[in-house]
Amino acid sequence: MKNKILAVLLMGISTTQMEAQELKTTFSSNPFFNSYNTPFQVPPFHLIKNEHFKPAFKEGIKKQDAEIKAIVNNKSVPTFENTILALENSGELLSNVSTVFYNLNSANTNDEIQKIATEIAPSISAHRDNINLNDKLFTRVKTVWEQKDKLKLNPEQHKLLEKTYKGFVRSGANLNEKDKQRLRELNSEMAVLTLKFGQNILAETNNYELVINDKEDLVGLPDDLIAAAAETAKAKGKPGKWVFTLSNSSVMPFLQYSSNRKLREQIWTAYKNRCNNGNEFDNNSNAIRLASLRAEKAKLLGYTTHAHYVLEESMAKTPEKVMAFLDELWEPALAKAKKEETEIKEMMMAEGIKGEVQPYDWRYYSEKIRKQKFDLDENELKPYFSLNAVTQGVFMVCEKLYGLQFKELKDIPTYHNEATVWEVTEKNGDRIGILYMDFYPRDSKRGGAWMTSYRPQSTDNGKRIPPVISIVCNFSKPTENTPALFTFDEVTTYFHEFGHALHGLLSNVTYKSLAGTNVPRDFVELPSQVMENWAADPEVLKMYAKHYKTGHVIPDTLIQKLENAGTYGQGFATVEYLASAFLDMDFHISEGTISGTANDFELNSMKNIGLINSIIPRHRATYFSHVFSGGYSAGYYSYIWSGVLDTDAFDQFKKTSLFDAEKANSFRKNILERGGTEEPMDLYKKFRGAEPSIEPLLKKRGLDKKSK
Repeated sequence: MKNKILAVLLMGISTTQMEAQELKTTFSSNPFFNSYNTPFQVPPFHLIKNEHFKPAFKEGIKKQDAEIKAIVNNKSVPTFENTILALENSGELLSNVSTVFYNLNSANTNDEIQKIATEIAPSISAHRDNINLNDKLFTRVKTVWEQKDKLKLNPEQHKLLEKTYKGFVRSGANLNEKDKQRLRELNSEMAVLTLKFGQNILAETNNYELVINDKEDLVGLPDDLIAAAAETAKAKGKPGKWVFTLSNSSVMPFLQYSSNRKLREQIWTAYKNRCNNGNEFDNNSNAIRLASLRAEKAKLLGYTTHAHYVLEESMAKTPEKVMAFLDELWEPALAKAKKEETEIKEMMMAEGIKGEVQPYDWRYYSEKIRKQKFDLDENELKPYFSLNAVTQGVFMVCEKLYGLQFKELKDIPTYHNEATVWEVTEKNGDRIGILYMDFYPRDSKRGGAWMTSYRPQSTDNGKRIPPVISIVCNFSKPTENTPALFTFDEVTTYFHEFGHALHGLLSNVTYKSLAGTNVPRDFVELPSQVMENWAADPEVLKMYAKHYKTGHVIPDTLIQKLENAGTYGQGFATVEYLASAFLDMDFHISEGTISGTANDFELNSMKNIGLINSIIPRHRATYFSHVFSGGYSAGYYSYIWSGVLDTDAFDQFKKTSLFDAEKANSFRKNILERGGTEEPMDLYKKFRGAEPSIEPLLKKRGLDKKSK
């Protein structure tokens, strides 16, 4: 570097000129520093390289700092426009690079991206704190807040003001300097730990392989699963063998169908011990530390526990209400699960297997019992659920409900060649937004399924800015001889994530921070879960479930079998879910530092609720990504809370028609379009006309008294 500078100086050029030239080159070559010159202004994925992220983050922070400084130094009296709106519109560059970077870190990561994520986490945390703990900025915000009744704000402006003011208070704006410094330290450490937790899960998932050499060990497995395992083996340089992984699309069907109990135990043990093996990817201490830091932060901010802090802004409002709600469901769910366990044990005994039912037995024998009791085999269903058929089903439901049209776009940048891109329009051709869909597992993608955005919807000078939305899943992949064929669980997951996508796509608000899914956690699952109901309805199934070879519509006999088996296994499904919800709450109703390991904590938590040994929580502590790296802390209960809303909402459609135009329009206008502009229950009552009833949920899961 010295030689370079010397050479430049000898040429009569100053180092300042050289640095300016280098900076100019950086700006011209970094796609984040220019307007997106792409179709529909989607991110220019084809131009973005890893080396662009850190300079863009640095410049994004610098630019927003300058914008905040301009707000603070404004000599005019604080107003909604020059303070609240100016703050809302700040940080565009930082937002652009953040959305791309963190979405790639989840959907298409690599070692370099993960390293960058860890390196920048403290800087991003410090930048947020510099804004949230800026006394002069908060003084301006507070001044506007105290005048709110005199400002003649419309409801959405009032909501943005309220959210902004509360955001500062809940971020520590009222703390003294000593406590603010401690808060900064807590936020910085939590930012790094959160990243590390998720990275460990991805590494542990990718590191495991169940390699099968003998074809006899494949007995019971479906042909498509065997073919997929053979292709996985080939891709991993092991031709002639079969490789099963801890991806849900591999491990779950293996547990469901493999006749080899020892191999089921082997892969199950690896699955349940993820990040719990005492190695570099162990998350025991990370989980405990995160929960303890959250408890300390909550105390610092004046809350009894982290759960009290989180739930203040939820529909549930208090931990006590959440725990009472979970308790109400736990007793009937556990009773149903115990009956299912008895049936499994009887079948095992009939096969000469002694001892207690083990977790790795449950899915295998549940499938056998379902076939015996209801003559329903999951493999009978899968040919009717090809990716193309289910996609058309999702589109058809959206068209019938909301008049939406979908057109695939080919010549548009994507972040991975497996991702498809769609333009979503109204029936009249008006653009609603752009949708990315990415379906299959890979080593660069974290597990699970989620919806996200690359650009939230907003309104600029009266013009609606269409959002760029994405759904990311880990479904069964196509093989050499068959298209991607989905289990019915994958079908419902597809509909679920598409419901989230609709929440983002149909948003029609002014301010991006109130758009789409920017709502409380226990309300955000309503649009997603209500869509699942259409996936399973007999009338809808006959519209989209078509055999991938013959094109024949799914027969009535198979639909009837599916309906007959509808509540079977709901004891197990509800109990494993509720166990995780209780575990989440227990971690976050702690009032101080938690001692011991995450394993010990989980054991005591499950003992307190009486979880039976044959079931473990759906997400154990060391791989509970929703809670420790996904933003659902003290909020995992929200899925079943929203379940009350979605079953009650769908019940209203069933009382008239599945595609009732008036109800669909009401759901769109009052819920999907309104984002976080009003209180969730107020929005729901505008659609429903009343608060929801829990009875439809209990009936759907077979937990009501009539189902016992």
